[in-house]
Amino acid sequence: MYKICLVEDEKDLNNLIKSYLEHANYEVVNFFNGQDALDYIGNKVDLWILDIMLGDNVSGYDIINKIREKEPNVPVIFTSARDQDLDKIIGLELGSDDYITKPYSPKELVLRVNNIIKRVYNKLTDKISYEGYTIDIDKRIVKDGDTEIKLTTLEFDLLLLFVQNKNKSFSRDDILKSVWGDDYFGSDRVVDDLVRRLRKKIKRININTLYGYGYRLI
Repeated sequence: MYKICLVEDEKDLNNLIKSYLEHANYEVVNFFNGQDALDYIGNKVDLWILDIMLGDNVSGYDIINKIREKEPNVPVIFTSARDQDLDKIIGLELGSDDYITKPYSPKELVLRVNNIIKRVYNKLTDKISYEGYTIDIDKRIVKDGDTEIKLTTLEFDLLLLFVQNKNKSFSRDDILKSVWGDDYFGSDRVVDDLVRRLRKKIKRININTLYGYGYRLI
């Protein structure tokens, strides 16, 4: 699971963006001021989202300068309420990968995050190995050695959700939203049936049943 650090001093917006990113299966560490973000630099982070103007004496520019000292290649997205070309130019000169102006759609930010993660970590995400199985994300193929295992679209999406989030617990509702989407209306028991089918086809998959809650891959 990719870790994203979100630095935004507007608490409601911060919590909203955190919710959207977590729904997109990212681990999110959120900060409401610049100093806490500075103190966190040095930990393993896959992408930063930085508001330029923060409430304390630390700006997004200060944070990216410190990040670049430690991690020259980690991607950074700047956000700002000011729609000024100068902000964008400075941000790009300091090494940001993208710039988005407030107010923005949380869905648009998630799409930009997805695109950057895919571009930067593409070689890491093309294929995943699990218990001797090879999962090709782009081709949506699963192989056990040289033998391809035929999965339906839903089965593959469920498998991908689990292997990209190993050891994370998912409620049935979480799985419904991630695999079927927000527009699905029906019994959450379809999740149990899909898990049963996946276990039958991917025999070495180790999905724990969390009774009364959901499932977790270990």
